[in-house]
Amino acid sequence: MNEEATGLARPHAPPGSDGGDDVALSKLGEVARAMVRLYKDRFGRGPVRARAEWAGDDILVCVLEESLTAAEQNLREMGEHERLRNMRMFFQYAAVSDFVDPVERIFGRPVRAFVSGHDTVTDLAVETFIFYRRGSEGPSRGALPSDSDGGGELEPNVG
Repeated sequence: MNEEATGLARPHAPPGSDGGDDVALSKLGEVARAMVRLYKDRFGRGPVRARAEWAGDDILVCVLEESLTAAEQNLREMGEHERLRNMRMFFQYAAVSDFVDPVERIFGRPVRAFVSGHDTVTDLAVETFIFYRRGSEGPSRGALPSDSDGGGELEPNVG
């Protein structure tokens, strides 16, 4: 894995976290590596580059580049971008907990929402994890029903 795939792109912890720069770097790298492993397991090919960065206090973004399999690259070449995106999203949202669980384990905070996207033209994917604000709590997104299962409204408890 090259240096960029370590997830060391932004060496700071979000405000209010319990770690310094070294801990923050280690955790971001651990998230990037977990997503690479997950892509390899789910799709049969991991991304060439991966990094994780904070986008504020409660939002973690993992960017994964060049992860399309040979069959998916063929779909892209045929112009079947919508079909390709739908196929990827189906697999990702069918296994939300597989994405959320490692992130929660690494940071010790429940993930409120998981948002996944893939630009099939440039073969760049983004996995976004939105945590509850500090002082708030609620159910882990990984423990909630998938999009196709329905489900009720969620109200976090503010402490």
